[in-house]
Parts: sequence; structure tokens; C-alpha cells
Amino acid sequence: MRSLKGVSLSRIIGTAARALHAPVVSIAQGGTGGNHRRSLDAATGGRRGGGLGTFGQINSEVAAGQSLVGSRAAYQAVNNPYIANAVANLVTALVGTGQRPNVRGVERELRRQLHFAFDRFCETADHAGRTDFGGLLAQIARDMVVYGEGLAVMHDTADGLQIQVIPPDHLDPAKTEILRDGRQIVQGVEFDASGRRVAYWIFPERPHSVFADHSPAVRVNAAHVLHVFHPIAPGQVRGLSWVAPAVVTANELNQWKDATLVGAKMAAMQAGFITDTSDTGGEDELFAEPTWEPGALTRLPLGTDVKFSAPDQIKDAPALLRMTLQELAAALGVPEFLLSGDLTNANYSSLRAGLIPFRARIDQVQHNTLVPQFLRPVWRRWLALEILAGRIDAPADTPCDWIMPRPQQVDPAKDLEATEKALALGLTSRTNAINELGWNADDIDEEIQADRAREAELGLTFATPTTQPMKPKEGTDAA
Repeated sequence: MRSLKGVSLSRIIGTAARALHAPVVSIAQGGTGGNHRRSLDAATGGRRGGGLGTFGQINSEVAAGQSLVGSRAAYQAVNNPYIANAVANLVTALVGTGQRPNVRGVERELRRQLHFAFDRFCETADHAGRTDFGGLLAQIARDMVVYGEGLAVMHDTADGLQIQVIPPDHLDPAKTEILRDGRQIVQGVEFDASGRRVAYWIFPERPHSVFADHSPAVRVNAAHVLHVFHPIAPGQVRGLSWVAPAVVTANELNQWKDATLVGAKMAAMQAGFITDTSDTGGEDELFAEPTWEPGALTRLPLGTDVKFSAPDQIKDAPALLRMTLQELAAALGVPEFLLSGDLTNANYSSLRAGLIPFRARIDQVQHNTLVPQFLRPVWRRWLALEILAGRIDAPADTPCDWIMPRPQQVDPAKDLEATEKALALGLTSRTNAINELGWNADDIDEEIQADRAREAELGLTFATPTTQPMKPKEGTDAA
């Protein structure tokens, strides 16, 4: 082997090779105490990492599996009683009877006028004429939970704004192409060169059709479309079902539960077996099939015996069911009792502890998804149409907050006591306290004023009970 300036070339190659595979020296330890190799267990290979799944770019993953996942989630939401219960509770928590606007920044008379006008709009908001604004919100919320996204189109009519909720699969998922001038279409959503949504490619809706048909997708301006979904990654174009983490487990639970129930039912069918000790039962009954019906008595030939399959795992069925329900509840982000309806081991503390993070999640979706993607666009569109029609005289940029439906309290008395203390300490306003109850402060004040006037007119007096401290008995200390 040739030498380079007195150093063997083979030694150089060997030293470099050893350096490439040498462990990394820990900088935190100053290079002392031995060599330490840095490694991420989640990125390991071999037998430990061979079964680990990976998740690619969000839009590619959603495009590949959204339709199938949505279909399977819809099946579970209809056929699995636990998933159906959880979906219903999620929709109720998100929408309730519907959100209400709370106009800000204008005088009280104009504020009241806007509230009354929006209430009238809510009654006729449905383009199909089947429900009201709260019902439309419930449809959007259910589609968002089950399919991952809700879709609606706003129609300008002579009577004002109307909203048409359409199935989310009407947004063409196969419409993906690169257009001119930097524009592109991704899963039916068209973007301009700056990445803003400018149009949606939607299959024509035919509510009256009962036959499967297909028509090319139609381009609808994004200003008329309400596309609602709670993103799980930046740049996400289409929504993913909330039931996706629970689909496989729910399906396995269905199969296991059905097999367990059928096995127990078949074992309970047979009340007993008759064995002919003299074996004179006759040839026709020698290999007769047992009768599977309640209370059946089956004749067995001489020398035969019957053993039912009774695996030891059946005794662990309650624990397995409980663990599976906990897994499903975690996958859906709901407390277990909102999935199973079981309150056997619940108490005030456990219920409140379970509801606090759940309500925080609901608040996040309400204010970060439903408000900017549905409620605020509807308010702006409705207000603009009313101003143009001359039915309302108000600034076009009149802002409003949204009063969310009041969640049911575990102990209303304690919550009202906390609100009373917050008001006394100046930590909240009466308006905000009323809004948290799901009502509009102006409505409550006017109703109280009307009640007081009616009571005075009719000579009625309703004293508000007050709690007086009990006086100690004579001869005892007032501890």
C-alpha cells in the first residue's frame, strides 16, 4: 500500500471509517465520562420500529383517505350506539339551540333593532324551509364531526339571505390541477397566486333525486360558500373526520360484542341434554341436529358428551369493555360518560373534572372555527343585504360577538354563587354574566322591566328571599 507523506493510505481510510461510525461525544458532559450516542427512539428501526406507522403531508393524506374514512365514520355514527351517543353530545355541546349575536359599538336602540331583525332572519334562514338558523348550525356541526367538514352555500334572495347546507362530498375531491398565473385547484378548492381561496368546485345538488347520477362540478365563487372544518395542521385544505381515531376500535368492539352476545345466547338456548343409557333411541335420532331455541332439550346418543366453549377471557369482558370505551372516549375527546352514558361511579368532583377540559375544547372550536368560518361571514352577508335593501340603517362594519349556548352545570347553585362573588368584586360585568348564561342582556333587562310594570299594575309583590344567619340559643356560644 502506498504512503502519503509517510502515512499509510489504508490507515487514513480506516480512521475515517471509524470516525463515521463512532458514537457522538456528549457536549453537555464536556466530553468526559465516556462516549454517549444520541438517538430518538421514535425514529428507531429494526424489529422495534418495523411496525410503527408514519404520517405524510397533511393534504396528501387527507386526499387519499378522506372519502373512505368519512364513509366508515358515518357508518359507525349510525350503527354503533356509543359513537352515535358521542356524536350527538358533541353536536349539542357545539351548537345547542344555536348561537346568538351580541352587537357592539352602536347605540342601544340600533342594537335592539339589529337583534330583532336577526331573530326574524333566523326563522327563515333555511333555503329548504325545513328548520331555522340553529338547525342549520346543527347540520354543519354534525357534518364537521362525522365527515370532518361542513359545506353550505349562501343565496341572496328578495327576502334576504338564505343558507343551503349540502353534503360535504359534493365538493369534488378529484378536482386537483395547476392553472395559469400561479393559480391551482386542490381537492375541489381553487386558490389564487397568493394562496387565498377564490372558488369551490361543487357537484350540483338535487335534493329530490332518488337515483344515483353524476354531473360535472360547477365553479362557485368562494364569497358564496361556507366551508367549515377544524384544521389539525397548517395549510390544510379539506377536513378530516373527528371519528377517524375511533373507527378501527369501534369496529373491533362491534365484532367482539356481537360474538360474545351470540356465544352467550347459544349457550343459554340449551336447557339440558338427554342421554339414552340403553342406546335405544333409534337411528333417526342418532345424529340429529340440536334444536336452538329457549329451553330446548336435546337427545344425545350413547357415548357422546357436549362441551360448550367457555374461554377464560369471558370473565375479563367487563374490564375489556371499560378499557375499550375509555379508548373511544379519548379518541373522540369526550368524557367517558358522554360516550357510554354510564354514571355509576361518577360524583360531583369527577364530573366537573371531566367536563372542564371538554368544555375548553368546545370553546376552542366554537370561537376559532364556527365563528370565523360560519357565523361571522353569515353576519356580514346578512347585514350587507339588509342595508342594501333599505330594511336597516346601520354601518356596514357593525361588529358583534356571539353568545354561545349555556352548558348544563353540574351544580348550578355553586356556579351562581361564584358569579355573585365575581360581580361583587368587580371581576365581571352583569352583561357578561348574562351572556354566559346564553341570553342577551338587553332582552333580560326589558323582560325584568316588563315584569315589574305588570306586577305593579296588578298589585302583585314578590319578595326575594334572603338567608338570615341563625341566632344562637341562650347559653350557647355563637361559634
